[in-house]
Amino acid sequence: MLNIILFQPEIPENTGNIARTCVAFNARLHLIRPYGFFLTSKAIKRSSVTYWDKLDLHEYDSYDEFVQKNNINNESQIYYITRYGKHTTNNIKYNLDNDVYLMFGKESTGIDKQILKDNLDKTIRIPTSENVRALNLSNCVAMLSYEYVKRNEFKGLSEEEPFKKDEI
Repeated sequence: MLNIILFQPEIPENTGNIARTCVAFNARLHLIRPYGFFLTSKAIKRSSVTYWDKLDLHEYDSYDEFVQKNNINNESQIYYITRYGKHTTNNIKYNLDNDVYLMFGKESTGIDKQILKDNLDKTIRIPTSENVRALNLSNCVAMLSYEYVKRNEFKGLSEEEPFKKDEI
């Protein structure tokens, strides 16, 4: 299963969009506090539309609590998405039989530098032109989530046409 982790998210609209993406791709969403907003805010509800109640959401007070509760170790498929990544997204070799975790950092400063240093071999960057310093967080999550479900041959997702021609 795909697991999306947001390390100390700051912008409610991003988190709401990411929640909707998680529901669309049957992914779990893990949020690590502190947040820059309240989960009850109107911005969260507006951006996640009516999907919040369908979300598989897990919250943690710290990165250490996340690691402990999810039994994260050296063998875990956890990747830290950062502009400082040692590898590109093409280097991710998912074992689709096991849980995959993709961690994204807060919008202003990313993932804590010590976490990145401790996990340098599992840091991933999304290649961009030199004209852009960083991409929008929810866009990054959407790109990598889609890449995961595509590699998993859209398992568990509907590939049928959602509408009949006369309904459009």
